[in-house]
Amino acid sequence: MSEGATHSRTADAHAIDGRQFRDVLGNFPTSVVAITTTDGEERPHGMVVGTFTSVSLDPPLVSFLADRSSTTLRTIRAAGRFCANALAGNQERLSRQLATGPAGQRFEGAPWQASDLGNPVLDGIVAWVDCTVEQVVEIGDHLLVVGRVRDLRVESMKTPLLFFRSGYGDYLSSTSVLMDRLVGWDEIGR
Repeated sequence: MSEGATHSRTADAHAIDGRQFRDVLGNFPTSVVAITTTDGEERPHGMVVGTFTSVSLDPPLVSFLADRSSTTLRTIRAAGRFCANALAGNQERLSRQLATGPAGQRFEGAPWQASDLGNPVLDGIVAWVDCTVEQVVEIGDHLLVVGRVRDLRVESMKTPLLFFRSGYGDYLSSTSVLMDRLVGWDEIGR
C-alpha cells in the first residue's frame, strides 16, 4: 500500500458519521455481559456491556469499556471491584432490565449470590469472572476498566446471549439462522 493511500484512509476516518459507525460495527456480534458490584451498603449495582475481553494471561487480566457518565462505573471505581457475568441465551429480559432500568430497580426479580469479593453473581448465567480494579484508562468518550482476575467459574453449559445487528439472540439460534440461509432452507415453503 502506498503512503498516499494510508493518508487518504486516515483523513476519511475523521469524516465518519456516528450512525454509520454504529451500523457497521453492529455487524460484529458481541457477547452480553452484566458487570456487577455492590456499594458501601451492600446494595447491588450493575450495567450491561458488549466489550468484555481477556487482556493478559500472566497476570490474569480482563477489561471492559464503560461510558464516562455511568453511575455504575462510579460505584465500581469506589468499590475497587466488579464481577463480569456472561448472560445466557434466555436472559434477554434481564439484560434489558440491567441496561435500561432505573438504578434502584435493576436487580428486582434477579436472584444473585455474593462472590468472595462481595460482587453479585447472577443466577442462571453461563460463567463469571470476579475482579479487583487494576487500572482505568480514558479512551475517547469511554473509560477502559482493567480488572485483575481473583476468581472465575463456569456455571452452566447454556449458550451465551449475543447482541448482533441491534438485536439479541443466542449462539445456537443465531448459528442456525445463518446456516439455514447459507443452504437455502429459509427459502423452502415461501
